[in-house]
Amino acid sequence: MWDFEHGEAGRHFQIEYTIPSACAAALAGNEADIGIIPAFAYAQIPELVILPNIAIASKDRVRSILLVSKKPVEDVRTVAADTSSRTSVALLQVLFAKFLGGPRQVNPHPPNLRQMLRDHDAALLIGDAALQVPDNTGYRLYDLAHLWREATAHPFVFAFWAVRLDALARTPAAMNLTKVFQQSRNHGLEPSSLAHIAKEWSAKLGMRQGDIQSYLTENIYYYLDRECHAGFKLFLEYCKAIGLIASVPELRFLGPVAFGSARR
Repeated sequence: MWDFEHGEAGRHFQIEYTIPSACAAALAGNEADIGIIPAFAYAQIPELVILPNIAIASKDRVRSILLVSKKPVEDVRTVAADTSSRTSVALLQVLFAKFLGGPRQVNPHPPNLRQMLRDHDAALLIGDAALQVPDNTGYRLYDLAHLWREATAHPFVFAFWAVRLDALARTPAAMNLTKVFQQSRNHGLEPSSLAHIAKEWSAKLGMRQGDIQSYLTENIYYYLDRECHAGFKLFLEYCKAIGLIASVPELRFLGPVAFGSARR
């Protein structure tokens, strides 16, 4: 979002901030034209187009999608799940069904760790709540992106920008949406920008600035490259196999796709 908050891109858009699942709901309800949506939502909302080579993904450990468990993951039978990102819940279900012995009972729950673990074997925390879990809780901590990488040898794609097809007809001819959003990503990843973001969110989250900066540079991967594309397609195939979606949708991108990559 760098150019939308610090550059000129914001002049052309009306921006609203909310959780990923609500972004998907806004697109589905024709209340938004463009949104960062959970990857799983792409299979549930028709008539969407993906902005190419931009993602919120992870090549291995992501840190912000965490299963906190009172017992080994193989022995977990009940999970209280924060449902702010449907993709993370679906990933948990895929991991259990395909790699960890079969489906488990997953119940939606507000992200309060103490309350979640009161009546469940484990808790799925997403985003800030996961990042703020200390290592010395006494519980077992499982990073879902790492479990996926171990099981499939693929990175995991959590979210990306999607555009409603009908909104494209209203886009000014001179505006290159792909360029606007890719440039914003690139400018946000400059060292000075990352330092600014880390400092700002350190105060908001009560976390050390260095921990936030390492999360942004070492855990999150911002490119929907060929490897991430393959991982996303495999995830959708597994979702269909265990009955979470009826079919695997065609992945439609805005304009021709040239899969790029970048070093962390």
